Amino acid sequence: MHEGTRVLAGQCTTTTDADPATRKRGDVVVVCKPDNTVLVHDAEGYRPVEWLTRAETVRVVDGVLTATDGDEHLRVEVHEEYGSSSYPTSAAGTPIGDCPICDGRLVRDEGTVTCLGCRDVYGLPRDATLLTDAGNCECGRPRMRVERGRAFEVCLDRDCESLDERVKEAFDREWDCPDCDGDLRVLRRGGLLAGCENYPDCDTGWGIPTGTVAGECDCGLPLFDTGNGPRCLDTGCLALENQA
Repeated sequence: MHEGTRVLAGQCTTTTDADPATRKRGDVVVVCKPDNTVLVHDAEGYRPVEWLTRAETVRVVDGVLTATDGDEHLRVEVHEEYGSSSYPTSAAGTPIGDCPICDGRLVRDEGTVTCLGCRDVYGLPRDATLLTDAGNCECGRPRMRVERGRAFEVCLDRDCESLDERVKEAFDREWDCPDCDGDLRVLRRGGLLAGCENYPDCDTGWGIPTGTVAGECDCGLPLFDTGNGPRCLDTGCLALENQA
């Protein structure tokens, strides 16, 4: 990804997949987003006349923009340029407060919180609830509530307060491995999981689900209240099916 969004206005000819039959010429606006999505807009409607989403490469050589993604190609030849520039662009999200670093606005967009000022980005679990009305962390950032066996309230900035460490303090070695004499450790492997300490000799392990521990399953593993009914730590647990 590159920084900012590049915008060019001019009289251009666009061609896709090197097929002359797709050729279009007119006064257009070409938009190249930070993720290499290229859009060519003419005078009417919201739909671009041509586009290529998240191209692998975008190159501009001698007044010709070429975007390529596998076998897909978009070529924009600029005959007369009316103007071009690059503008800062960020995710557009719900405002949640001010950044303590630069006083810019913090916005939430799906799995991230982004500062529109200094561009700091914080990863956010999709099930997290931001506690914007409960007072910020001492660092000035909002706190969030996340359920991973218990309800944890931690700082948005994981370098300030680690959700992983809180879950480890609560559940590391709390449960026995059902397949050997080892303990289940709380590990970060993509997501948070409870995995056997004897790995790789024993590869037993499961992702720790969203929800709170609400007892013990008949198989001996913890039972989670997920809000959509009980769920064993073992996603393939037959004991829970028999209980139902």
